[in-house]
Amino acid sequence: MSPDKFDYIIIGAGTAGCLLAERLTADERTTVCVLESGPMDNNPFISIPAGFLKTVYNPKTSWQFETPELEALNGRSMSLPQGRVLGGSSAVNGMVYNRGQRHDYDRWAQMGNRGWAYDDILPYFRKSETRIGPSDDHYRGKNGALSVSDNDWSHVLFDAFIAGAQQIGIPRNPDHNAGDQAGVGLYQRTIKNGRRVSSAHAFLRPAMKRRNLDVRTHAQVSSIVLEGKKASSVRYVRSGDNGSPERTVHARREIILCGGTINSPRLLQLSGIGPGEVLQSAGIRTLHNLPGVGENFRDHCVPRIVARVKGTSTINQYARGLRLGMEIAKWAVGRPSILGLQPAMGHIFWKSDEALDYPDLQVTFTPASYKQGYIGLLDDFPGITCGAYQQRPESRGHVRVTTSSFRDAPVVDPNYLSNPSDQRVALAGVKLVRRLFASPAMAKYIDQEVLPGIDAQSDDELLNFIRNFSFSVYHLIGTSKMGPASDPMAVVDDELRVHGIEGLRVVDASIMPTMPSGNTQAPTYMIAEKAAGMIKAAAK
Repeated sequence: MSPDKFDYIIIGAGTAGCLLAERLTADERTTVCVLESGPMDNNPFISIPAGFLKTVYNPKTSWQFETPELEALNGRSMSLPQGRVLGGSSAVNGMVYNRGQRHDYDRWAQMGNRGWAYDDILPYFRKSETRIGPSDDHYRGKNGALSVSDNDWSHVLFDAFIAGAQQIGIPRNPDHNAGDQAGVGLYQRTIKNGRRVSSAHAFLRPAMKRRNLDVRTHAQVSSIVLEGKKASSVRYVRSGDNGSPERTVHARREIILCGGTINSPRLLQLSGIGPGEVLQSAGIRTLHNLPGVGENFRDHCVPRIVARVKGTSTINQYARGLRLGMEIAKWAVGRPSILGLQPAMGHIFWKSDEALDYPDLQVTFTPASYKQGYIGLLDDFPGITCGAYQQRPESRGHVRVTTSSFRDAPVVDPNYLSNPSDQRVALAGVKLVRRLFASPAMAKYIDQEVLPGIDAQSDDELLNFIRNFSFSVYHLIGTSKMGPASDPMAVVDDELRVHGIEGLRVVDASIMPTMPSGNTQAPTYMIAEKAAGMIKAAAK
């Protein structure tokens, strides 16, 4: 390989970028350079599922973006970390594997995106995964590199959670990724033998043995270089080193932007591609006016309902003293342990209104609770937490650069709860959790509700609780919206090519035109898998 010229340049070794690198380099004649601003994924806490709190808020492994003070959250700002390490957010996230609902993707197709209906994209979900456990082979894959397993740690509160949901009319669903999402159950997750399976672990690491792949870490991209309306090369510096010279790497075929929902539009804007007024105010010359770059930003905003429990211990107690030592020992020899757990374990997918055709509410459950105001610090008492949120939020925000320097953070404004429908569904979610806690199966374990507390009863009181105690679950999407050229806010077409620019694609969660009904990790793998096929077909 030429040291500065490759067939493809992939910007970002995250969930999508790692999979793309593996798929494209499977052809030994194809050369690929991957530029990742973060380090190698050798932090020991990455492989420990319960170690996510040591990585997601660590500036060495995650971008630490902050929102402005948000009026809808009573003036609070929000932390929005994004992975900055080989594997990207798949190396620091909550590991839940949740594809969403059929109609999510059918809607994408109805918006003018050919080939993105559910039946079209199902093969790409199946291709990347190996489903560990019983499954329907029509929906689930058995030969992919990404391991998707069931929870292997048992607790009496899991049984109570499922039984309680059934008692209030929510059916048991053994596989929320097999066509019908509605119901209650335990999440599937990207964990194998108690260890995280990131995109780097599943896809990039094996591919790094190939001579036609060049992976460069600590490489922070400053701009994509255009020659007229063609993307030709990428400039980058060694991240964290203000004195390092700028380097340039050239692409023979394509540049593929996989920076994520914040960094992809940020880099497009820094490169002169985006809304002209935003670029002008930042002192950037507009090379290609594309109004949708950085707009259509959506995220899940979740209030967490906490209760003190009785009659049993929770993770709050297992994570202390001698018990913690026993859990560490179990994990070390491959036995089920709290160290091998993802942060959200139980799920409910249900309706905020019985008149709806399909669920619009997602409830998460974990037999643990955290002290308010302290990141990752468990309560001293035995506690449980349920989060409840609108699956398909209508509130939209934006990502906008304010200077021409790639070293300056952009303004990241999710505009949470600005749409009244999101407020309505959030209220319905809190009330659903309260009904769950009052079910016979759960009530015998509930000592008292800690948050919002029994004093909050009216809709106004509950909405104020939601504003004060909601947090992001880091499901950021939409800022490089996929859509036809007739859509003035579309950034990429249905083959993920940037409108009006040759040789440039965006492949990550930012291309999602609307929020899928749930977590975004699984859909991002699907997007990358489908993109790999389209890129290889274009090369032929």
